[in-house]
Amino acid sequence: MPPLVITICMLTLSNVFMTFAWYGHLKYFHSRTWVIAAFVSWGIALFEYLLQVPANRIGYEVASAGQLKIIQEVISLTVFIPFSMYILKEPFRTDYIWAGLCLLGAVFFMFRHKIMV
Repeated sequence: MPPLVITICMLTLSNVFMTFAWYGHLKYFHSRTWVIAAFVSWGIALFEYLLQVPANRIGYEVASAGQLKIIQEVISLTVFIPFSMYILKEPFRTDYIWAGLCLLGAVFFMFRHKIMV
């Protein structure tokens, strides 16, 4: 499997963990003190880092740090939208579409030298 595909898969899994670490406590630990929520979030974030660090090391063999960051931002929005809708029960907003289009622009600019060969 190509390194970029491995990186994207690992970053997607890591982002699922990070989304739960950052926002899951809003649903599942909202009645607990913030300290408990923070410790639970740190525990979840550990799994995120166990995927994210090797993913970026693998990806850095074929992409720049800037490209990896833009990939992560696209994945982040892609994971966050369903999470906010299904877990947090927030409505879909057209702002997600506009943000996604802005990220597509960022992807273009970060990868244009590979796209326009």
